[in-house]
Amino acid sequence: MFKIDALGKACPLPVIETKKALREHKVVQTVVDNEIATQNLKKMAKQLGYLYQMNQDAPSHYTVVISKGNTELTTEAPQVAEPVEAVDDYIVVVDTNVMGRGSDELGKNLLKGFIYSVAEQDVLPKKIIFYNGGVHSVAEGSDSLEDLKNMAEQGVEIYACGACLNFYELTAAVGEVTNMYRIVEMMRQAPKIVKP
Repeated sequence: MFKIDALGKACPLPVIETKKALREHKVVQTVVDNEIATQNLKKMAKQLGYLYQMNQDAPSHYTVVISKGNTELTTEAPQVAEPVEAVDDYIVVVDTNVMGRGSDELGKNLLKGFIYSVAEQDVLPKKIIFYNGGVHSVAEGSDSLEDLKNMAEQGVEIYACGACLNFYELTAAVGEVTNMYRIVEMMRQAPKIVKP
């Protein structure tokens, strides 16, 4: 059994680490410190058609075991979700430096988690386009810069609006600078667009 200590790790890290481990191991045990993480791990197990078991060891200590077969688990097998279509010709568009409305601090963390999650997908987007406040993600000092550079190395095309970079007095540290006309063309031609 492969063990992961995900205590103190925010969503989606426990799910991503567990999913990666399940590529090489039949049974993975993940320790987390919140119930939301256990629910997200359960959803992932259900989507993959794997067995799931959770024990609450203490108020902030949960042990989740996910198995590709019935090894070491006695829980009822989850229903298998419909397979996800692997479309490799989609683009991601980011138009803000926060995700959602409410707390900007939370929104920045959510956007960082979103970009990290995109980087960890089995099927990467063809392009990622940043405009307006989204261009902060491609500038030096961005929490997402390493994830974006890694995706660029894997062939993901990264574009940032030049007028937006100028407005915020930023320089792109990854990808290519483009204009709104080209951004509209890319969005119009994309079979699928994903936005945070």
